[in-house]
Amino acid sequence: MQVNLTRNPSKAEHDEFDAVMKALSESHRLVKLLGYIGEKYFLGDIDQITEYNIATEVFGRSKAVFNASEDAIVRVEAYRLRRALKEFYKSDGKDHPVQISVPFGAYVPVFTCSSAEVPPSAHADIPRIPEYDKAVQPVLERYQPEAWNLDRLRRYFFPAIPRFWLYPIIAAALTLAALGIYLVSQGSARAGVAKPVQSPVQPEMPPRLGSFAAAPVPLRLLSGYSGNPQTDSDGNVWEADRYFQGGRSWRRPKDVFVNTNSPLIFQFFRSGIFSYDIPLKPGVYELHLFFVSSDYYENVSAFNVAINGNYVLSGFDVNSDAMGYYVADERVFRDISPASDGMIHISFTNENAVPEVSGIEVLPGTPHKELPIRLVMQPTPYTDHLGQVWHPDNYYTHGKLSLDRQSVTGTPDPDLFAAERYGHFAYAIPVDSRGRYTLALHFAEFNFGPKSRAGGGIGSRVFRVTCNGSTLLDDFDIYKEAGDHHAITMTFYHLKPSAQGKINLTFEPISNYATVSGIEVLDESQ
Repeated sequence: MQVNLTRNPSKAEHDEFDAVMKALSESHRLVKLLGYIGEKYFLGDIDQITEYNIATEVFGRSKAVFNASEDAIVRVEAYRLRRALKEFYKSDGKDHPVQISVPFGAYVPVFTCSSAEVPPSAHADIPRIPEYDKAVQPVLERYQPEAWNLDRLRRYFFPAIPRFWLYPIIAAALTLAALGIYLVSQGSARAGVAKPVQSPVQPEMPPRLGSFAAAPVPLRLLSGYSGNPQTDSDGNVWEADRYFQGGRSWRRPKDVFVNTNSPLIFQFFRSGIFSYDIPLKPGVYELHLFFVSSDYYENVSAFNVAINGNYVLSGFDVNSDAMGYYVADERVFRDISPASDGMIHISFTNENAVPEVSGIEVLPGTPHKELPIRLVMQPTPYTDHLGQVWHPDNYYTHGKLSLDRQSVTGTPDPDLFAAERYGHFAYAIPVDSRGRYTLALHFAEFNFGPKSRAGGGIGSRVFRVTCNGSTLLDDFDIYKEAGDHHAITMTFYHLKPSAQGKINLTFEPISNYATVSGIEVLDESQ
């Protein structure tokens, strides 16, 4: 005997949904589609599972121009999902007591169970049609979703109520609800309900901007995350997502990301068409946006980002920006100030891909000048003799971090030079693309020379350093320039970042491995 479970979501349904999502994890499009319709189903929002909503919220189609008669993206992907479910329940899921299907004619998932056999709905024959062959579009377009009108809701939720009684019942319910709200409001007014009064002296409270409290700065938000605050490798605290409108929360299928020392920033993300309205005190701020490239989009994955109505990223392709899959990517914008309403408005809109963001950071800024970037090739922050904070090694690709502390002379900050990243490696340091920058590279030779463990001397370690394709150092020999265990700093001026807002450094070995102990990037703007 088969039992339809659709009207009574249960733990069994949740478990089966999770199992299918895991089974389909290799196909990001199917995971997004099934994730969306499953989320709406479990929230009871089945009336929102429409072709239009799926096209615009899952597959990034424009709400203004999407036309289901011309764009069959949803029907094609639903076809693929039905076939994937059929194959799953013929193989790994054949013995599952609860099974999922998506019947033709709608996109609402159906959960069925059987004490003896797999539900026929999960094994219904699906025409073997090539998914992306243009010749099948007229066939797929026959499968239009049935509109969730009032009569269908009556048949679905209240089958025992005759159609001609439904409208009078709804009208009576609305009338009673309005009367109840009126009586409650009048009773509250007569009773003199107290309103909160702010004390004139509350130093611990943030200042008010109209009806909003100004956000504390620095402000760090983990987009799509709703748990307790998290602490990164710098000791900075990141809060759960807030100040947003629209979009949905997701967690990435993997937590291993390249080019970052704080993967927690990139584990979650907000996706869809959404915006942030962050209330701030008047002033100048520096805004950092964090993204992760993904193999979900094999080709172009472009969306737009605007701040206070002005595009700062137009046709932004995270994959091209990051140059690889699951690579952490960061964009920096200086000279950001609240709009006339006291808020910074950040909007994410689609071009030909669904926008997403993993983290938002707002820092106190300096007018027309980016904050200094100081990196020490060590796992913890370092404060130098001038009180300047150097952040743990970050933005790197490849190479190894040596944690053996060495004794270094020729500097008031020997601990700054005491460790290194070595090998064949690169850095992609995010900066505001409008600036020109001074770069200081800090070195010390630990391994070669008469007092070093490997012996040798001049010519033992030689390497090349390039920045955005231009050579900064060629045949560079630290021992030749400074001897062993002695600090040396090489400084370069007026460097132009890449179009993607990066100072891209490559350390290429010529003889033995390249090395660096510290990197400093300073905005030259006045």
